[in-house]
Amino acid sequence: MFMSRAQLRKEAIYNHDLSRLISSEYHVHQMVWDLCSDSPTRCRDFLYRYRDDLIMPSFFIVSSRELSDTRCMFHVETKPYSPIIRKGLYLQFSLRANPIRTKRDEKGRQHRHDVVMECKTRLNQRMVSNDKLPGLPEIVQMAGFTWLSTKGETSGFSIREGDVRVERYLSRKFIKPGKNRPVQFSTLDFNGMLTVTDEELFLNALYHGIGPAKGFGCGLMMVRPVWT
Repeated sequence: MFMSRAQLRKEAIYNHDLSRLISSEYHVHQMVWDLCSDSPTRCRDFLYRYRDDLIMPSFFIVSSRELSDTRCMFHVETKPYSPIIRKGLYLQFSLRANPIRTKRDEKGRQHRHDVVMECKTRLNQRMVSNDKLPGLPEIVQMAGFTWLSTKGETSGFSIREGDVRVERYLSRKFIKPGKNRPVQFSTLDFNGMLTVTDEELFLNALYHGIGPAKGFGCGLMMVRPVWT
């Protein structure tokens, strides 16, 4: 596996047409696909995180192959990615994820539920008075932490209350060219500390991501040691 940072070149940033494309979730997805894929028919074998809060917009990418910038839009730094993981390791992490819970109805059909909206609805159904109803940031923290804690059980890590901050609950919506129905999903940003509980499961999560919407910048967990 490889870890890369792909930073847009300055000349690309100042290109008016390109700056317009960067504002589109779908075109950002296409830019990363062009960078990571060697064939239009190849199945996705990469994860990425788009960071527009840095000095220059950048993508952090985990991929099974080295990247190929055929359009010369990026300055790419790549290195082999094979982290040494052991049970009990305490790590700092950052994750953007699509927090959904999948349920089946009485006919066996699957339905996806946004965990933040699900939590808010559940509180309303309990007839919690408005003055006692938690604010959205509290609901985001509560629902997001519960979701990630559950994911950790099958992804080889554990988290503790107070060690994780959940924020930036955003609803994302765009229409693919040639399609009528929009693509719509929500994201949460997680930052904090975790403890590895299973080396193999955790490595799988680092390489293959956590949760859905991985093709649209979700699921890549970035970690680093906590130095004491």
